[in-house]
Amino acid sequence: MAAETFEFTMPSLGADMDEGKLVEWLVKPGDQVAKGDLVAVVETAKAIMEVECFREGVVQQIIVEPGTTVPVGAPMATFAAVGATVEAPRPEPVVTPAAAPPPERPAGRPAAPSGPLIRRLAAELGVELTTVQGSGRGGAITRADVRRAAGKQAPRQAATTPPGAAPPSPPRAARAPNISPYARELADRLGVDLGTVQGTGRGGAIRADDVRVAAAAPAREAAAPGRPERPAMVEEPDGAARRAEAARLTTARLMARSKREIPHYYLRTTVDVTDALAWIRERNRELPVGDRILPAALFLRATAIAAGQVSALNGFWEDDHFVPAPSVNLGVPVSLRGGGLITPAIADAAGLKLLELAVRMRELATRAKAGRLRGSELTGATITVTNLGDLGVELVYGVIYPPQVALVGVGRIVARPWAVDGLLGIRSVATVTLSADHRASDGATGARFLDVLGRSLSQPENL
Repeated sequence: MAAETFEFTMPSLGADMDEGKLVEWLVKPGDQVAKGDLVAVVETAKAIMEVECFREGVVQQIIVEPGTTVPVGAPMATFAAVGATVEAPRPEPVVTPAAAPPPERPAGRPAAPSGPLIRRLAAELGVELTTVQGSGRGGAITRADVRRAAGKQAPRQAATTPPGAAPPSPPRAARAPNISPYARELADRLGVDLGTVQGTGRGGAIRADDVRVAAAAPAREAAAPGRPERPAMVEEPDGAARRAEAARLTTARLMARSKREIPHYYLRTTVDVTDALAWIRERNRELPVGDRILPAALFLRATAIAAGQVSALNGFWEDDHFVPAPSVNLGVPVSLRGGGLITPAIADAAGLKLLELAVRMRELATRAKAGRLRGSELTGATITVTNLGDLGVELVYGVIYPPQVALVGVGRIVARPWAVDGLLGIRSVATVTLSADHRASDGATGARFLDVLGRSLSQPENL
């Protein structure tokens, strides 16, 4: 009986994506991957991102070669169920005179299960997997286990390295000249000589980030005294401009579709956030600078609470009916360098406390701007929150991102005369708007949503 197989297809990384370009495979035939492991790098009209596998399996056949553009849903590789025999050529191990035998496993200690991506991470961090205690299912070694082991080894390495000196690296001759296809393509675009690039990947492999660092180095060296130094961030001349133009075009098409197909209705309310701002100021005194809570996190948390309680605004309009979402996944628009927007999602936002949500928001925005998002982070948003207050905008009427049915707009926090308990004073207030799909809800439902959001902001201790 033939082994069960399944196809890995070009994923849909947003309602505005019709096709994608395979940049690089992170696995090869014969590799076993777990659900959620990174298997490929895909370029869309908006960004380059890593894509995860949606189920456990063994890579059987690679169908699409790097550099190929294929439509969403097209097969890219086939996988076999775990336990199936996969015939795949295996490269012979390269033995060099300087190579040392791997350390012996402690007696009675079996090798814990680990996938190729775990082994790659261990090699990059200098961790010997036979010394790692797996905490995953069936004793499998997870990424957290590898990073934890690397943290324990760091002090021992520091003890043998003179203060101020960089850790010793293996001689270049002892490393195989391994270069990812995307790194090679990027080097050609930026005019970087790969022979001068120091690889930081497994076994000295040269990655795209290494090429960007090498491209930025001459710019820093050429900065003359008294002149401002050019930015270290190097854009890919052709690729970045092309993606920016494509991003603007795809966003335009999607928003035109939204306004054409969705009967929007709009509501607005003004909320007093004076007490909420005072509360986070007190909290921030106890937190490191990098972990401090931004006011934007208040609105995200309040939206997550409201979406959880008024579920008619948290979900999708599909096949002429509303499909409620099982969890609240907040879409957060991020402006890209060169133009365009990308909207990654904070998964299960209703289950996160304010501080956790603030950290996730900051981390997600940083990786979005650096082009380091995962494919799963661009799918599944159930409601979007767009905040233009930092840009001075006081009132935002947004356009719904289909197939979602609602979007919350947050304006600038301003000081205004405000009556509290019959007394007039100066309070910090912000205008919050709701753009909603009239097919899925009505004004009364939207009003309940904004009421819950406003009451949540007035009780910051419950956030």
